[in-house]
Amino acid sequence: MPVVEYQVSSLTKLYLSLIIVNYQWSVAYNFTEINLPEEHIPYYFNSYPEVAEKCKLDSACPYKDQLNQKACWGYEQGCKLQDSYSMPSCPGDHKGWVKTKLDQLKTFYTQGGFGYVQEQRQEMMVMCEPTFMEDSSLECTKHLRFCRGRNLMLNFTDLSSRKEQLRYKMDVLKEGQIGGYCRLHKSRLENECDQISPLQSWGPELRYFTELQRRPIMEKDCDITIEKPTFILKIDATVNMYHHFCDFFNLYTSLHVNSSHPSTFSTDVHILIWETYTYQSSFRAVWEAFTSHPIWDLKTFRGETVCFKNLVFPLLPRMIFGLYYNTPIIWGCEKSGLFHAFSKHILHRLRIPVHKRSDRKIHVTLLSRDTAYRRILNEKELIEGLQKNPDYVVKRVVYNRDMDFKKQLESTYNTDIFIGIHGAGLSHLMFLPDWAVLFELYNCEDENCYLDLARLRGVKYVTWQDKSKLIQEDEVRK
Repeated sequence: MPVVEYQVSSLTKLYLSLIIVNYQWSVAYNFTEINLPEEHIPYYFNSYPEVAEKCKLDSACPYKDQLNQKACWGYEQGCKLQDSYSMPSCPGDHKGWVKTKLDQLKTFYTQGGFGYVQEQRQEMMVMCEPTFMEDSSLECTKHLRFCRGRNLMLNFTDLSSRKEQLRYKMDVLKEGQIGGYCRLHKSRLENECDQISPLQSWGPELRYFTELQRRPIMEKDCDITIEKPTFILKIDATVNMYHHFCDFFNLYTSLHVNSSHPSTFSTDVHILIWETYTYQSSFRAVWEAFTSHPIWDLKTFRGETVCFKNLVFPLLPRMIFGLYYNTPIIWGCEKSGLFHAFSKHILHRLRIPVHKRSDRKIHVTLLSRDTAYRRILNEKELIEGLQKNPDYVVKRVVYNRDMDFKKQLESTYNTDIFIGIHGAGLSHLMFLPDWAVLFELYNCEDENCYLDLARLRGVKYVTWQDKSKLIQEDEVRK
């Protein structure tokens, strides 16, 4: 494939560095608005030294102890590996993909850690170039996995005549229904429209991007103008924790890819889900980690032409060689800093408490399934056997819609050994403490799913080995 070389003006570089956020500095200096885990504050300050300086001079800043620490997430320019958020661990052999141990570590870091964020940031290219500050703009990574733009117009008037419910549709927009007043690099955009699939890229939508002849906001060409930054999401299955958390994880990762301003982690943003179904999920509470506003869907703007001052198209849940769902993980490595940071971010934002312990007993949680299949038929005997050990505190839980999701996370976060049979509920492993163990009683011949997720999160994984002691029944006993 030929390499496309192009130059971007100094004005464009300056403009794009400020592309998504347009908040007043007073918001960034309201230190209570930072709302990050305490261990993340040094990374935030080093990303935004102007905020750190303000904290230094402000007697009311509660983060004095986090100043002047060498800390970087890992994707910043000049970030040294020893100062980055987390060093991956590669205790296993470096067989297969790479020739050296260092290559093994770097590969894992790029596949599933903050190195992936760095790669996306380096890939960013201008698709529609502004000339003046009030113009529109659009820039994207390769294959249109992540895009962001300013002063863009989206025309939803055709939705009024669509009778069917829209989900996983690639024809929500058509030619001329998305665009901006900027110089479109059409061939560049078309070259990246190579992964046209509902949840793999933004190609199905951005292939129709049009160079407008008027500035849509200044010329009042829109029925509605959205001032606050807006994230448009094409989401996976909301009934399944494993799949829905692909959405949440990639949204968190996208905050880092988009990071260019102290309000990077602000919840004063909108979320627009790219479907007409009203959002319903047992995991609704997780949105609190990202937005303080109601969730929108396409019905919100049906029949309207909408201008967005700041728009983000985040990483998607089923990208080819993407994150979480399709992550190809090199042999012998574990402990992704990105997955660790995501876990801490969610637990902090949802205010999940740590229980103070009065003893040194091991807390064991057995996840029981109340479905017709994959039930543990001798569950009672197993629990009774565990309870005979005086060093164990054993708890049986059923994580379903009858149990508040925050309460589920609280139970998981205070667990040392988490036991369960193969199923989406094992995605809770992401919110176990760092020292915890996941015991997948039986992997149902899907050997790598939760093994890989546990490796990425950095918790220990074990599964049943002696198949002679594992009895499968095709029908559940009454």
